[in-house]
Order: sequence, then structure tokens, then C-alpha cells
Amino acid sequence: MSGRLHGKTALISGGNRGIGHAIAQAFAVEGADLVLTARDADLLNCVAEALRRAHGIRCVTFSCDVTDEPAVQEMVEKAEADASIDILVNNAGVYRAGCFLDLSSDDFRRVFEVNFYGLLHLTQAVLPMMIRRKTGRVINIASTAGKWGAPYQSAYNASKHAVVGLTRSVALETAEHNVLVNAICPWFVETDMMQISVKERAEAAGYASEALVERWKSAAPLKRFLRSEEVAPLAVFLAADDSSYVTGQAWTVDGGFTMI
Repeated sequence: MSGRLHGKTALISGGNRGIGHAIAQAFAVEGADLVLTARDADLLNCVAEALRRAHGIRCVTFSCDVTDEPAVQEMVEKAEADASIDILVNNAGVYRAGCFLDLSSDDFRRVFEVNFYGLLHLTQAVLPMMIRRKTGRVINIASTAGKWGAPYQSAYNASKHAVVGLTRSVALETAEHNVLVNAICPWFVETDMMQISVKERAEAAGYASEALVERWKSAAPLKRFLRSEEVAPLAVFLAADDSSYVTGQAWTVDGGFTMI
């Protein structure tokens, strides 16, 4: 442990599983106190207790739906009453696949409500305090789906393109206040969401799930999928002083896929 985040408090949405959980663990190792939020209160509390015991940090939890703007505002106010939020990690997300003409407006709306508007609510709630303090870090977990098109996931891709675009615009507005805003764009990560992705994409494309998995793996030079713990070190870098001159970037983590 180098203590790069000692004395900092990070709010992480979707911090109870997958990438969010891995980032929470990595931040705790570096000495950060944590505010974790997700909808599953039981799992959230189990994760928080494990982090407290393992790393001796302060870790509070809020069961909150990020699509509920008033609830998000209330949560942030309660969290800020105890400790200043120095780092915000917008990680909560959902996935929906299908042929474009088969996806309903409700499908698009649900994906955008979580992936874009949930991120928007949290960022707008936290940002004023960061601006007032003239310091802060916002890390948005986007996706390589936010950088190019892909068949059968138009709703997801559109939402992640929106996240990347918002990241760049907000970074320009907050730079003068020393609030740095960046995005991480992972390729396929071995999480619960990826299992949903495989199932829905395979059904839409007419593939067997196993065949689709092998096709995706073979497309990357490293011939495997990404692990959550391989995303977390980049989040630590973006949260720490090491990245004090980095803002408005969308960092690709894809095993070399985009170089092909």
C-alpha cells in the first residue's frame, strides 16, 4: 500500500459488484474512505463490512437508485455532512441488446435512465462542492461501446457515447476549478453484466452463446476478456495526484482490440 488516496473520500455507484467492487477494493488498499451506493442493500453492506475489516477504512453505504434524482441529492447531502467527497466514480450501469427495430423506446429509456441520467444526477449533485473547494476528481465508467458502433446494442452504445461526450464537455467547464473529469472505456469485462450481454447478443445475432464468446475472445490480441481488477488500477491513477494534468480523456482498456 502506497497510501496514494489517504485522507480522500470516494463515492462509488454500483460499488457492490463487478468493476465498482474492484475499484472500491483498490481505493481501500490506497487508504481512501468510501461511500458506496447500489440498490442491493444486503450485498452492499456485506461488501462494506469486508472492506472495513480488511483495510481499516471508513466505509458507509446508501441503498439508492441513481435514476431517482431527489434520492441521489439527499444521499449526497448526507454523505457530505460526514466527509467531503473528493472522488466520484460513476459506475452503475445496465445493458440491453437486440435488433434496433425490435428495441422499444422504453428499452432505450431504461438504458439511458441508468447509464446516462444516473451518472448525470450524481455528477450534478457532487460537482458544486468540488468546485467550491477547488479540487475533485470525477471518473466515469463508460465502455469501448462509447467509441464505436456495434450491432444489436444500439441503446447501450448510444448511452455510452453520451457518457464520453458529457465527460469531455464537463471537463472543459471544470478545469479552471481544478476538478478533473475522465472516463474509462473497458472492452468486455468478466462480470454479471457480461453474462447478460453474451446471452442477449447471441439471441439477437442467431449465435450459440459459446460460439459468440469464442468469436469475441479471438478478436482481441490478448485472446481473453478483461478482468475487473485490471480496470481498477487506472481508476486509482485518475483519482490520485499522479494524474494532476489529465482531464477530458476517455481511456481505452481493450487488450489491443482497437489496433486491429
